[in-house]
Amino acid sequence: MIDKTVASTAVAVADVFDGATVMIGGFGTAGMPAGLIDALFEQGAKDLTIVNNNAGNGETGLAALLKARRVKKIICSFPRQTDSYVFDALYRSREIELELVPQGNLAARIQAAGAGLGAIFTPTGYGTLLAEGKETRIIEGRHYVLEYPIQADFALIKADRGDRWGNLVYRKAARNFGPIMATAARCTIAQVREIVPLGTLDPEVIVTPGIFVRRVVPVSAALRSAA
Repeated sequence: MIDKTVASTAVAVADVFDGATVMIGGFGTAGMPAGLIDALFEQGAKDLTIVNNNAGNGETGLAALLKARRVKKIICSFPRQTDSYVFDALYRSREIELELVPQGNLAARIQAAGAGLGAIFTPTGYGTLLAEGKETRIIEGRHYVLEYPIQADFALIKADRGDRWGNLVYRKAARNFGPIMATAARCTIAQVREIVPLGTLDPEVIVTPGIFVRRVVPVSAALRSAA
């Protein structure tokens, strides 16, 4: 019997290893898998490469991982905002590496990994510092930059509901990066508000099929971030 549910967030992230590349879903706090991030903090893995839309908020969640010096590199599109002072301090002191990726390119590169593509050409970034040292090409009269897929060892995502096979549905804007990250990681771990019986989820509304998900863990309302 296929059953991808696990008993706790601690069990879900237990095998994240030092030096792993970890995708973390969310757009700010919307769709952020707070329970899984907290479990990863407690688990102790270090020298991580984090792929996320931003670089943490305040001193909780991803920012707590940064403050504990557990992240060696972050790949994101929006590293600076009013409460990203933990990242700012680390970056200014050269204690963390940043790969800045325009948001559309970030999504496209993750999607490319999920689709098994070797590389993509995108017009975004052409003629800017972000294109320095990269191959460029003119295609039908338009300038493009060669970008490579972003693949991860683990993806930590948040969904609204899931079943024991790993099929997932999301809540409104909390959907954001979760579905594409699920396709681009060797091990996708989803925290959900509720695990429902098989057959409860309408196949027509399932966003992430269970084939892309390795583990599903229910997280109580007290541990969930706002979606």
